[in-house]
Amino acid sequence: TEYDILLRELKLYNPELLDKSILLAITKSDMLDDELQREMKEELPDVPAVFISSVAQTGLMKLKDLIWTHLNQ
Repeated sequence: TEYDILLRELKLYNPELLDKSILLAITKSDMLDDELQREMKEELPDVPAVFISSVAQTGLMKLKDLIWTHLNQ
């Protein structure tokens, strides 16, 4: 539901943004246990996604790698 809200907001702001590649970063993942992350993954849209936490410094390299891969396609 939140993802759909974000897409609607992007469309209202600038519809051309929806033509770009989408990468989903779920922040504050240090507050989620492994079980909750697994449950959330099942409900995520079919786009590349990564769980990150700047506090715990987790997932940041994976995010950088995904961005790099998208930029070089």
